[in-house]
Amino acid sequence: MGCVERDGAHSNSPAFLIEVMSALHLQPLQIAGRVGASLLGGYVFVWGVSTLTIAVLVMAGLPYGEASTFVMLLAFLVFLVAFCWSYAAKSLARVWGVLLGGGAVMSALAWWLAGRLA
Repeated sequence: MGCVERDGAHSNSPAFLIEVMSALHLQPLQIAGRVGASLLGGYVFVWGVSTLTIAVLVMAGLPYGEASTFVMLLAFLVFLVAFCWSYAAKSLARVWGVLLGGGAVMSALAWWLAGRLA
């Protein structure tokens, strides 16, 4: 598994990475935004999906322990999809809006549903 060499620059050298970023027209701030969206936004989105799904399942009559276990298994897949989508989407603002906004709305709805359970 050797390094790819192009014009005298190895694929793991800083010069090669700068060349690739320039060819893709990506600025360091855009890359940091994608990384932040994929990690932080993905976490918030998964939190919202998890809390809302647990609240709905408990309201449907499933015991909390079983609902929690099911949702935690599902959360890995949801995070994987959110993580990959955050790099594939064209608009960084849309990524942040969907992940943070969607996570916040789902968390608020779960909080409201949990209040109705009590």
